[in-house]
This record gives sequence, C-alpha cells and structure tokens, in this order.
Amino acid sequence: MFKPANTQREKSVTQKTYLCIQRSPQRPHTPTEAPSPGKMEEMYARFTAWREKFKDNIVDLGGKLGGAAMVVTADGTKDGPFVEAKELVGGYMLIAAETIEQAAEIAQQSPGTAGPGYSVEVREIVTP
Repeated sequence: MFKPANTQREKSVTQKTYLCIQRSPQRPHTPTEAPSPGKMEEMYARFTAWREKFKDNIVDLGGKLGGAAMVVTADGTKDGPFVEAKELVGGYMLIAAETIEQAAEIAQQSPGTAGPGYSVEVREIVTP
C-alpha cells in the first residue's frame, strides 16, 4: 500500500512531479440538472477526505479550465481551431510521488474519477 509523502513543501529526492489532467466525457450541449444539496455535501466530503489523505503529495490543486482560449503560434494568436477530442479537459492538478504508479493511485482515489466516463490522465513532468 502506498503511503503519502512526508511533507508537501519538501519533496524527497526520489519524488517526481506529475501532471494530472481531469478528463470529462463528451456530452451534448444540453443543460444538466444540478446535484441536490445532499449530493453536493457528499461530493465535498469525499474531496475533503481525499485532499487530507494526500495533502503531502498535492503540489498544486490546479483548477477547472474556463472557456477563454487561444491558439498561439510564432505568427501570433487566434481563436482556434482547437484540438478536437473525445474527452474534454475539465481541469488539472500537480502531485508529487516516487513513481507513476503511486501518482496513478493518488489520482484514482481522487474525485476526478467518481462519475461514469470520468478519468484522470497522469503524465510525468520532466525538468532539465
């Protein structure tokens, strides 16, 4: 069983940083019903428990991506076209772990995998 890191600010020498990309299932552009207050409370409790359990591994909780976007090239910027994907990127976070398997375990326990079709892509960040 994987044990969380000792401190958030001081990664061990063997720890690496991983980018976790929240992927949401592609859905038609139809309004969805908001979760009930009870469901929201349950979701928040799950998130809080996960965040507490892995607080020493969480480098940056990142956030949800907004609608504003641009494509940047050497020639300038433009409002698209954007990469089409089956899954939509919903957000990101950075975590510290000694192996990608440990990073995947942290991500698998996150609320980002709670719903049908939701997933978290884990990618190692390599720095020079």
